[in-house]
Amino acid sequence: MVRAMEKYLRPGVKTTPFCPGCGHGILMNAILRAIDELKMDMKKMLFVSGIGCAAWIPSPHFNGDTLHTLHGRALAFATGAKLYNPELCVMVISGDGDLSSIGGNHLIHAARRNIDLKVICANNLIYGMTGGQVASTTPKGSKTTTTAEGNPYRPFDLCKLVEAAGATYVARYAVTQPVALINSVKKALLHKGFSFIEVLSPCPTQFGRRNLFDRPEEMIQDLIRRCVLEEEAKGLTEEEMAERIITGEFLRWQK
Repeated sequence: MVRAMEKYLRPGVKTTPFCPGCGHGILMNAILRAIDELKMDMKKMLFVSGIGCAAWIPSPHFNGDTLHTLHGRALAFATGAKLYNPELCVMVISGDGDLSSIGGNHLIHAARRNIDLKVICANNLIYGMTGGQVASTTPKGSKTTTTAEGNPYRPFDLCKLVEAAGATYVARYAVTQPVALINSVKKALLHKGFSFIEVLSPCPTQFGRRNLFDRPEEMIQDLIRRCVLEEEAKGLTEEEMAERIITGEFLRWQK
């Protein structure tokens, strides 16, 4: 991370705990760049996370107030903090397992209530830190420690899920789309209402090695190949869209 971003890190932070090839470091940089470009005051922000690799993005790195909570309960804690201090900018940063599997009920009801929270979901398609188990986002057919023959179930489309539940800002980007991701985080920070950004982040350690990715960079290349912006997808045939992932800003609604 460039020195300009060091002011947002706690003194003594020199490295991150993320595995080689993990995308969470790129996501951390994108979040801090968005905050920096908007010149937001970290003293007026609270960063809430649950349990998992992505939960380590704000805590212990960010030089601000961080709340590291129970597994699946980040949104419940964040809701309480926002209700207690409505002037606080509350951002939830956690993983797909924490937010949509163990914390799935909190996710849909926070979206339904359109609570003014900024939610960043780092989706690595698996439970990364706890052992590589199947998650609600694991692609059908993918191998995990708990689905050795392949996941038999279709995954959630998290963006469609929260949009249907009532979220008013919804987007999806990959860490391989850093400029668009930074701009999306800025929009979420300025949005009044429930903001949700799904961020596709590779996990070579738990997902990649079980699904024929021999090297970390292969997962990055795969994301670059498969991710297509919604505008570009409109001009592709059904055959060309096979295995593609549509990214972009899907909903931005303001009263």
